Order: sequence, then structure tokens, then C-alpha cells
Amino acid sequence: MVSRVILNLQLVCANTQGIPANNKIKLWIKKIFFSSKKKIELTIRIVDIQEMLYLNWYYLGKKYPTNVLSFPFEPPSEIQTSLLGDIVICKQIIEYENRKNNIFSDVHWAHMIIHGSLHLLGYDHICDEDAELMNAMELNIIRTLGYKTCCFL
Repeated sequence: MVSRVILNLQLVCANTQGIPANNKIKLWIKKIFFSSKKKIELTIRIVDIQEMLYLNWYYLGKKYPTNVLSFPFEPPSEIQTSLLGDIVICKQIIEYENRKNNIFSDVHWAHMIIHGSLHLLGYDHICDEDAELMNAMELNIIRTLGYKTCCFL
């Protein structure tokens, strides 16, 4: 069981309506890292499409916005820290994907936080085998949170 979660939630989008509450996000984080015995610290930054477009271009060279980006923190070996890194989520992309897929709950928000968190832990979906593993982990956590499934899994 996670002993302590420090969540730095940054809401820097123009309209914060529809974003899940801090305590709900913290609960999701605790479920994701349930087996960890140490303190977990991360930042979740919810942004508008312009910031996500810039970040995706600057860090990945892609000229379009995306739903979620993760930035793992890799401290020098001599520094001990509980900081995992940052997850950036684009509110407008999540809302668009929710409308497109007729999602009327927080499940997609939870999915993006799970997805970003798994990236912070070193998982990726570059090859098919890794993508299958990551999808299976995401689905398992989604179900642990009480959701039946997510449209993207």
C-alpha cells in the first residue's frame, strides 16, 4: 500500500469545468501505485490545446497536439527522491475524445492518468508486445477503479 501520495495538480487551462476533483485523481494515483511502500510524488498538469501543441512539437517533434505526455524525472544517482515526474493532459483533447466515443464518466481521465503514470514507470507502447502489456495493465487498473472498461482498451 502506498504510504503517501503527494500530488501537485496544476490546472492551467482556461476552463476547469469537467476536470475530476483532486481527491478523485489522488485515489486513482493510489490505485496505480498500490504495491509501492514508499512515498510517491508527481505533477499532473492539465493544459489547453496550445500548450500541448507546443510541448508535443518541442519534445517529440510532432506538429499536432496529443491527449497525454509524460516526463519521467531521472535524478542523478546520488540523489534519493520520491519524485516520479510530470504528466501533462490536454483538456480539449480529452473532451473531444469523450464526445467522439460517447463517454459520460471520468473513465477516460482515469485512463490518461494511468497511461501517463505507466510511462513514468518506464512502460511504453513502441512495439506491439509492449503495447499489449501496457494495455493489459491499463485495463486491469481501470477495472480496479470500478469502471467496466474504457473505449480505447
